[in-house]
Amino acid sequence: MAFTRATGKHRRPSRLTRTTAQVAGVAALTTTGVIGGLAAPALAADNAVPEQNGLTQAIAIGDSLAAQIDAQAVAQKKAADEAAAKKKAEAEAKKKAEEAKREAEAKAKKEREAKERAAREAERKRLNTFVAPISGSYVSTAYKASSGLWSSGSHTGIDFHAASGTSVHAVGSGTVVEAGWGGAYGNNVVIKMNDGTFTQYGHLSSIGVSVGQAVTPGQQIALSGATGNATGPHLHFEARTTAEYGSDMDPVAYLRSHGVNV
Repeated sequence: MAFTRATGKHRRPSRLTRTTAQVAGVAALTTTGVIGGLAAPALAADNAVPEQNGLTQAIAIGDSLAAQIDAQAVAQKKAADEAAAKKKAEAEAKKKAEEAKREAEAKAKKEREAKERAAREAERKRLNTFVAPISGSYVSTAYKASSGLWSSGSHTGIDFHAASGTSVHAVGSGTVVEAGWGGAYGNNVVIKMNDGTFTQYGHLSSIGVSVGQAVTPGQQIALSGATGNATGPHLHFEARTTAEYGSDMDPVAYLRSHGVNV
């Protein structure tokens, strides 16, 4: 029984149908031997004019895209390497800057500490030094000089030549234990020195310190004058073992033992 396609619009055979038919045709030709005569011209024709099936174009596009990807990868690697190198250089520069800062701070600290030590040492030396009670003066009356002017019959201290109102200085570091009227000494100041001895300054025209006040070498404590038992302005200076009258010792030897030449 024969089958016929229904009437109406015929559809073009699908690709699968065409391919199946072509395969069947080739098989038939092979069976009959015709393929031998047709194959060579057909292959020659295929070599001469490549079939326009889109495969060659796809390969070309693929190669171009791969080249672009490779180039992009190279550029990205280069950029990454440059960024890493820049970051490393910045880190090294920061590290060097921090090291330089630490070294500078350590040096500054060392210099500061050295200056502070030097200042403390200088202050220590200053506080342990002695000076003359009157600057640029001289001894006008010696220790133990004999005269009826003194109740003991001899001079218990030394007199420094000084006009009235001349600055009188503490000869060393100590604490004021007396500041005021001292009878025959007139206005006077007595200082207990840091070494345990005492110094007295008499016949003062004015007093600039008070009891309990700490004084340092060269500090002005009074002005010279002629108060008390005095024939004229000068400074009477005594060195004592105690604060009391009668414990005097040689003022010149005392000052010289502390490095003061008078």
